[in-house]
Amino acid sequence: MKFLIVGDIIGKPGRKALKYYAISNPGTFDVLVVNVENSAGGFGINRKVYEELKAIGVDVMTSGNHIWDKKEALEFIDAPDLLRPANYPEGAPGRGYGIYEKKGVKFAVINLMGRVFMDPNLENPFSTFDRIYEEIREQTPIILVDFHAEATSEKTAFGIYVDGRASLVYGTHTHVPTADQVILKKGTGYVSDVGMSGCWYSAIGMKSEDVIRKFLTGLPQRFEVEEKEDVVFNGILAEIDEISGKCLRIERVQKYITREELKEL
Repeated sequence: MKFLIVGDIIGKPGRKALKYYAISNPGTFDVLVVNVENSAGGFGINRKVYEELKAIGVDVMTSGNHIWDKKEALEFIDAPDLLRPANYPEGAPGRGYGIYEKKGVKFAVINLMGRVFMDPNLENPFSTFDRIYEEIREQTPIILVDFHAEATSEKTAFGIYVDGRASLVYGTHTHVPTADQVILKKGTGYVSDVGMSGCWYSAIGMKSEDVIRKFLTGLPQRFEVEEKEDVVFNGILAEIDEISGKCLRIERVQKYITREELKEL
């Protein structure tokens, strides 16, 4: 089974890049999994954007620390195809993993968040995976993990920790794609960060002038999504064996798209 994994999509430019790629590459993937925590105005997700992404064909939506930025998200956070990090403390709304079926094949998606340089109040993502794995291992051998984290060391350590149990571990959050895609020794596909989809001539999707002003002055700034530049689509295409759950192939996908090409979307 072929999975197209898309990292942080940044606002409207990211959504258009996703739609453009999905329309332009029919039949190249079976399942579409997208991190949506920056999809509505760069921060969080709302119902309108959620429905728009479903219409594009997104099968599962993962997230991270920005999932709560739009209060409206609480109204549909229990949707089965929308995940928040599973290692939020007990009592947090929503779900951190799910088991899905496409073309008669069951697969699981787990959403976890790192703790290094992030929220130290989260539960340990390593032990959280152990617990979830024991719950789902008999239901499907295909297990995908969106590890939303800042530190590459934490991501790589986690990838090795779950090698042979997870089918695919992919990092999100930094918005910068890494070139370390690999199949680990026990069969788990791994990449430190999928990267973002949005305007490439920007400060990781935001208007660069706002971000530069903050670096120059140290004063708080309101960040807005850059929408006036050409876009880039970043993703990972992974093929996973349906019987063993092992990753057979993992490759980076990167496509630069001009605003002219997006006009009809």
